[in-house]
Amino acid sequence: MVAGFLLSAGFLGACSGGDTRDEAGDGPQVVREVDGDTTVVRTVSGSVWGQTATLTPEVAIGVLDGDENYMLGSIRSLTVTADGRIVAMDSQIPTLRVYAPDGTWLANWGRDGEGPGEFGQPDGGLTVLSDGRIVVRDPGNARFQIYSSEGTPLDTWPVIRGGFNTSNPFALQGDTILTPQVINLETADIGDWKTGYVRVSPTGEILDSMEVPDAGYEAPSLRASLEGSTSINSVPWSPGEDWAWHPEGYFVHGISDRYAFTLLRPGSPLRIERTTEAYPVQDGEREQTIATSTRNMRGTDPNWRWNGPAIPDTKPPWSDLYTGRDGRIWVYRNGPAYEVEDSDFDATDPDDIEIRWQQDAMFDVFESDGTFLGTVDVPRGFSTYPTPIFDGDNVWATVRDEFDVQQIVRFRITFPQSAN
Repeated sequence: MVAGFLLSAGFLGACSGGDTRDEAGDGPQVVREVDGDTTVVRTVSGSVWGQTATLTPEVAIGVLDGDENYMLGSIRSLTVTADGRIVAMDSQIPTLRVYAPDGTWLANWGRDGEGPGEFGQPDGGLTVLSDGRIVVRDPGNARFQIYSSEGTPLDTWPVIRGGFNTSNPFALQGDTILTPQVINLETADIGDWKTGYVRVSPTGEILDSMEVPDAGYEAPSLRASLEGSTSINSVPWSPGEDWAWHPEGYFVHGISDRYAFTLLRPGSPLRIERTTEAYPVQDGEREQTIATSTRNMRGTDPNWRWNGPAIPDTKPPWSDLYTGRDGRIWVYRNGPAYEVEDSDFDATDPDDIEIRWQQDAMFDVFESDGTFLGTVDVPRGFSTYPTPIFDGDNVWATVRDEFDVQQIVRFRITFPQSAN
């Protein structure tokens, strides 16, 4: 490795967007190094934005009572068209709900069934192609359902394996669809499954498959088995291996035992590093997590007892990687925990919890050249399921409001006004 050298933000590029940034700071202080064929960009301090940003809601869709077109059941996937329309799969009905950029309901496309434009068991696969066509993955009917930009059923394409239902979203390489798949499902035990993508052309032709990056890391896990049924879950708050597909055509990959992840660009990998605060797992948070994990595993084996490593004392520096349509990398970070009283607590239910622990969370946002733009606080109730849509300074995601009503919200990155 050659010696690192310190650069300021000006050498790394500037951020885009129209919000007012704090111009008082000097920008991020960055060390660049070369490690074999990999360029390392390590942010020592500071950021381009110079302050913590927030996600401010601009449009919210979803009500507890009222017009049925705004009463959401269970949103499984999201996409946004080129003209800003919001398309969401409500799997409880099931139907595609379509809303204008300002949140006004426009239409519902499809219903339960096996005919043209109908759904059996749609999952997390939903995307829009450059010509406006909407593609829905429907493993219940063993097919992809294709709609025109105006909601007309156009075609169906067979999936490789019907019944394989996943919350993982599509990825795109131009207009080639990358659909998640366990690529050794028939030949391996559940613990040895290899996750990959099957590439599907814009006309429905199956092209090939590829595995996701695998560093050989074995995450601490819990396992329950009974009568041929097996469940495997990771030990809560343990480091894990994660990846995301970048729109420029490569994987972003890392293991969250430290703050580092790599853009696996062909011929010129780029590793992004940063030092961050480690947040502790609170005692009450640990007890709640153990109870939740035990309840989940006993859904497979009623006599299950904890059979994995202990929950760590501190949370990993990050937990999930996401990529935006514009190429930015969004790193989801777990934050400090806090107690919340459950207003619906049922003292007669032995599984109910009177005081619940939740956590604040945040995103770190990077340009694809390693420039650290800054941190964005995540509003309480924000969910990373279904996978949010990131594009520039806009984010579309689902949230739970104070009444636990699911909503689809369009957020914008905003910054606190500087004091006069």
